[in-house]
Amino acid sequence: MQTKLPEQLIKTPQGQKADDILRSCVHCGFCLATCPTYQLLGNELDSPRGRIYLIKSALENNEFSQNSIQHLDRCLTCRACETTCPSGVEYSQLIEIGRELVEKKRPLWQKMARTSIRKLLTSPVLFNLLGSVAKHSSIQTSSKVQQGQNKGRLLLLTGCVQPTLTPNTNHATKNVLATLGYEVIETPQKECCGAIDQHNSAHNDALIKIKHNIDQWSNLLESGVDSIISTASGCGVMVKDYPTLFEPDDAYYQKAVSVASQTKDIAEFLLDQDLSTLSPVKEKISYHAPCSLQHGQKLPNLVEGLLEKLGYELMPITDAHLCCGSAGTYSIFQPKISKQLRDNKLEHLTQSQPNLIVTSNIGCQIHLAKGTDLPIKHWIELLDS
Repeated sequence: MQTKLPEQLIKTPQGQKADDILRSCVHCGFCLATCPTYQLLGNELDSPRGRIYLIKSALENNEFSQNSIQHLDRCLTCRACETTCPSGVEYSQLIEIGRELVEKKRPLWQKMARTSIRKLLTSPVLFNLLGSVAKHSSIQTSSKVQQGQNKGRLLLLTGCVQPTLTPNTNHATKNVLATLGYEVIETPQKECCGAIDQHNSAHNDALIKIKHNIDQWSNLLESGVDSIISTASGCGVMVKDYPTLFEPDDAYYQKAVSVASQTKDIAEFLLDQDLSTLSPVKEKISYHAPCSLQHGQKLPNLVEGLLEKLGYELMPITDAHLCCGSAGTYSIFQPKISKQLRDNKLEHLTQSQPNLIVTSNIGCQIHLAKGTDLPIKHWIELLDS
């Protein structure tokens, strides 16, 4: 794609990154077939290719309307387009640049609403007070398993909302890892990965959290922690993307690379473990693969393979590559599209009449639960029997 970005912008790291990404797009349109919003709305501007044109136009100082902001807001950042793209267009990085560019053009009420939501979700004192009313599930096993042999130390990312809404996820994870012989330490709830701020154009707030995390977690890795474990795939992809937020000459870049390289999804970690000591509950299940795992972390079929290794028979899910509509705060700001995507996803997940649905991300778990009476769990809970 040919670009005419202002020379002053091209000289900045952000401008150069945007120019490189724009030039890598060859207009092929492969992304349209895998974009959830294009599939629903049929509007080119609600596809990755259309949004790339809008961002290019804005960067070139052309007209950018409130309708343009709406088209960018409708993007789920599911990154299915990146999985499909033959040219390797780093669309998720470009959409962040585009959103930051238009943030100042939002109406005041939108700015206030978006700020209020992200402050609520990332402030444990506030969220724990209000979030307890919406608790999805409680701890279901009586106590934490006593660790047996000492295979190593792991840092478990607690998450900002998971301890309040689905505390059994972290509890079950600690039990499973203890059974396998690992010592687990947890991050404080206040150590948010930064995703909520980053994806809502509050980049300065995100960087404050991210730099704090990098400092803390780097020290722990240097003092003997073997790996960082994520049970929320949305947090996992954010941490693995930390290096993209710093220039190579930044003092934080190498530390970000180290933290990212030693972060693993819980399924990624367990895949190489001897799981014969576990006694998973064998129920008829459907598995929903979060976009942040299959497209963001580039780990398609990871959990499916692990569940099959444990003896589960998984039915294929129609359009398993498409988003469920959760996408962080998306379900709050784009409720209509989000509900349509959820209803479509649940129709496919329930086609085989499972006893329950399992997934790998709290956002998907909470969102799907609002549309069905079936139990929705994190798959790790199956292993803590």
